[in-house]
Amino acid sequence: MNPFPADIFTEPTDVDPDTLANLGPLRRLAGSWEAEKGVDLNPKAEGPERRVFRERIDFEPIDPQANGPQLFYGLRYHIHINTPEEDITFHDQVGYWLWEPATGLVLQTVAIPRGQVAIASGQASPDAPNLVLTATRGQTEYGICSTAFLEYAFRTDSYRIEIIFNPDGSWSYVTDTVLTVHGRTEPFMHRDRNTLHKVAEPQPNPLARILAARKTDAGPA
Repeated sequence: MNPFPADIFTEPTDVDPDTLANLGPLRRLAGSWEAEKGVDLNPKAEGPERRVFRERIDFEPIDPQANGPQLFYGLRYHIHINTPEEDITFHDQVGYWLWEPATGLVLQTVAIPRGQVAIASGQASPDAPNLVLTATRGQTEYGICSTAFLEYAFRTDSYRIEIIFNPDGSWSYVTDTVLTVHGRTEPFMHRDRNTLHKVAEPQPNPLARILAARKTDAGPA
């Protein structure tokens, strides 16, 4: 059954400009986070390699976004990872986390500077204790797109991320990426996991800041 309305052009008019107040389960991700003991398991010619890494993730609120009647609140994010033994970037990633209040849809867009992008999706309530999102190669809605070399050598068949919100305010994640490695008969489970702690609070989204400044300049009524 088609869940979408006949009117695909008219945007909502009663949009709250305060993204931080409307992020649903994503509100607990807003801000800047760091960790020292992430673990990565990745494929090498001689067999799986385990690396411990340092990670920083910045989540910045963006203004509300509309696709006609569909309304998203979201966070723009940047992940930077290196290892204790190297200064060079081990992993860099950017994208968006998006929340559709009307349906409970949660999206993560992934872009990494090695020629790969993905959109993962899941469903969650506003107070969900965890989030689970998935993407599958070959899907046109929530799928994975890679360069010709990656398709040949390290084909990504599926992606899954689970985020767990911890009682102390930290949060943990596990990402499982199933790879088909050229010349290998068995799929490889590429896993990353970490627990991050907040180091900075988020700033309001641009529109919310502008409206707050105007209200301050106007003074009391």
